[in-house]
Amino acid sequence: MRHIAIIGSGPAGYYTAEALQKKLGENVRVDVFDMLPVPYGLIRTGVAPDHQSIKAVSLRYEKTALTDNVRFVGNIAVGRDISVDELRELYDAVVLATGAPQDRQLGLPGEDLGNVFGSAAFVGWYNGHPQFADLDPDLSGDTAVVIGMGNVALDVARMLAKTTEELSGSDLVAHARQALRQSKIERIVILGRRGPHQIMMTPKELGELGELHRAAPHVDPDDLPDIGEDAMLEPGLRKSVNLIREYAAIPEHIRAEQPIAIEFAFFSQPKALSGDGTVSKFAIEETRLEKGRAVGTGKTRTISASMVISCIGYRSVPIPGVPFDERAGRFHNDDGRILPGLYCVGWARRGPSGTIGTNKPDGFGIADHIVSDIETGVLGRGQKTGRKGFDALAAKRDLDPVTFQDWKKIEEAELAAAQADAPREKFVDIEAMIRAAN
Repeated sequence: MRHIAIIGSGPAGYYTAEALQKKLGENVRVDVFDMLPVPYGLIRTGVAPDHQSIKAVSLRYEKTALTDNVRFVGNIAVGRDISVDELRELYDAVVLATGAPQDRQLGLPGEDLGNVFGSAAFVGWYNGHPQFADLDPDLSGDTAVVIGMGNVALDVARMLAKTTEELSGSDLVAHARQALRQSKIERIVILGRRGPHQIMMTPKELGELGELHRAAPHVDPDDLPDIGEDAMLEPGLRKSVNLIREYAAIPEHIRAEQPIAIEFAFFSQPKALSGDGTVSKFAIEETRLEKGRAVGTGKTRTISASMVISCIGYRSVPIPGVPFDERAGRFHNDDGRILPGLYCVGWARRGPSGTIGTNKPDGFGIADHIVSDIETGVLGRGQKTGRKGFDALAAKRDLDPVTFQDWKKIEEAELAAAQADAPREKFVDIEAMIRAAN
């Protein structure tokens, strides 16, 4: 019998568990650890609340979680409750599927001002992540600046722009629902260093901006490249650029009818934030493209900014004793192998790139490595104690792991508390989750 520990219960973790089941069958026992009492990682706390169809992928992970040889071990923080080295003593293999939950820093003067947030924190706030439930952003100003040209920036802009009615059917948490209902934001500026041909926005998400009830996208036609250059783009990006061109062609009188403007500020390099304790101004340098890179022109301008949300990427959190690539913000690895018996998968392996589905082949690839390392003897003879050893250690340390059956009780309570127009009302407090589980 082989015992595998997976740290992280998001898509990468559960796809890896599924792959190990398929490749090792009844000869494997997999424990999936998570620091929260609830599973699914970014499916629960990262995917936008109004994208419920995407969140439905958790049903696939539940199917894996309910099998006899996969166990969810929630409310256990690696580094606090147990170390990676201790897990390596107990399990034949340990897979880090911890994702990249930490915001990349802007590295700009003034980024420590009030009402300046990273997207991990802001998205976590409206999605009910316990770590960010008390964020309390101030939405009483009129201008929000969103830095970044990817789908996360679109999610943030869309959530700020939607009406209460448009958010019906989402699992937006109560504190965010109330704050957004009272929001005074009238202008959302999406800031990017390069141009339309360099965006990372997918057509579906970008197209949603054109369907909002009280907001209209604004694009300066002068920012558009020659239309003939679109032919060189890959099909998905070409569709996105076509949408940008459509937004640039919206008549001004149509845009003026909408109370919220979503402005695309291309060729804009953030330089500095300023304000008296709280951000109020944002200095920007205009850029031009040289061989695809944004180069400053020296021409600057300042815009008002009552709130700033940075959506420029994420980093994994280092774990003591595990080699870490500070520059890339992920664990040092060779195609997922870190050390003998220690692996990483998903964003912890490759950095924050790809879609949820990208984690499936990634997880199966790590499972192939583990099977290969079993066959070649790298992982020893299979005499580790696995979950039996962990359970003994947990009892000795008076830990209180949450099982998948416990999670189902939490979920049942969330479903029962849902408002009429919502699928659930999430708990945003760990102690409340534990009470529901018990």
